[in-house]
Amino acid sequence: MPGPTVEPVEGAATLPAEADVVVVGGGIIGTTTALELAERGLKVVLCEKGIIAGEQSSRNWGWVRLARRDPREIELMMASIRIWEGMAERVGADVGYTQCGVVVPFYDAASEAENTEWLKNVEGRQTRIERIDRDAVNRMLPQLNYEHNGGIYAPHDGRAEPQKAAPAVARAVMAKGGTVLTGCAVRALDVEGGVVKGVITEKGRIKAGAVVVAGGAWSRLLLRQAGVTLPQLKVINSVMRTTPVEDGPTVTVRGPNFSVRKRADGGYTISTLVANDFDLTPDSFRFFMKFWPAAKMEWRQLRPRLGPRFWREWREFAPWDPNTESPFEEIRILDPKPNKRLTDRAFAAAKKALPVLEKAEVAQRWAGMIDVTPDAVPVISKVESRPGLVIATGFSGHGFGLGPAGGRLAADLASGSAPFVDPAAFRLSRFFDGSRIVPLTGV
Repeated sequence: MPGPTVEPVEGAATLPAEADVVVVGGGIIGTTTALELAERGLKVVLCEKGIIAGEQSSRNWGWVRLARRDPREIELMMASIRIWEGMAERVGADVGYTQCGVVVPFYDAASEAENTEWLKNVEGRQTRIERIDRDAVNRMLPQLNYEHNGGIYAPHDGRAEPQKAAPAVARAVMAKGGTVLTGCAVRALDVEGGVVKGVITEKGRIKAGAVVVAGGAWSRLLLRQAGVTLPQLKVINSVMRTTPVEDGPTVTVRGPNFSVRKRADGGYTISTLVANDFDLTPDSFRFFMKFWPAAKMEWRQLRPRLGPRFWREWREFAPWDPNTESPFEEIRILDPKPNKRLTDRAFAAAKKALPVLEKAEVAQRWAGMIDVTPDAVPVISKVESRPGLVIATGFSGHGFGLGPAGGRLAADLASGSAPFVDPAAFRLSRFFDGSRIVPLTGV
């Protein structure tokens, strides 16, 4: 079964010879970066090898949440929520955003202790995330069918529609004078004397004063060809959507072995943090020590397997001539096979907890490739060894919600503006300068 149907974006027919900034990748990070730059009056070109939002940006859960966010991402996420609130007006199109709230019931003593400890991260901040008692949870979720001891509630958290959002932003980029190219793979960064001078695409060169690599799961491969090491692996998460259901929960729920959020079409997107498959690749061994702390934390949620991807990525390790076809053209859209067993398990858990979902039927299943870093925090960073290069990738499953603020920070770095938030936590060099790399909340 193919991935979700994404709203189409018709790209430009002509390749510009030059730009102030080239953005590589047409997901939510790349499109919001390009929009920020276009709004600042810069000449921006966005290159996407397939279609806009063809990969993880249309396959994620659609959450826009601060609840349970990694402490290092909190300031960025608070800014992102503010941007999401005005996104539809900004781009002149519906992105499906609504501030529905997120509730995380305490289903056992361990989840209560873990979530109560997390609440310390938002103490003193301008946010209403709080602990609520059992009665408050039951008023919010009268259908809830499992024992709990209250929960945490984030009323300002929301949801948006992944199949609508990045395409709407891309169209706004073009409306504001930017160029969006689809079906145009960037084969290599154009590097002269160690300085990034633009990109080499399958359709020709584009000279640029700066390049932002926001290629999601493909970023590691493109950067490696330019001599830049990005510790990044890929995890496959399987998702399903249901047919519409009347009287179902409007608030987004994160429960034991399931997560549920209402969709604009009246159905529900359902998945779980344990619906993750992990294909072993050569990079799994190259970066073993850097990812070891994360592996220890997440091992119950990962299902390692050895398959064709190991040998394909082994072949991709060899350098290629940018004047010939690259791996980015061989696979235009990553469309991994969903794990039916795991989505069935999540659906069964959701129906047991919320019996109203018994009325729902499975409408579609899909899977997406999540780009993860050793600490599950993104890289939004200049690269000291490659002046002119900015990386915005490795969002570790958090990219949809964080996207608008991540794009703003990437645009700040690419344009030489003062960063609107401190980028230190997102610097690439943290993986090599002796910093302690510890995942705090996981993928």
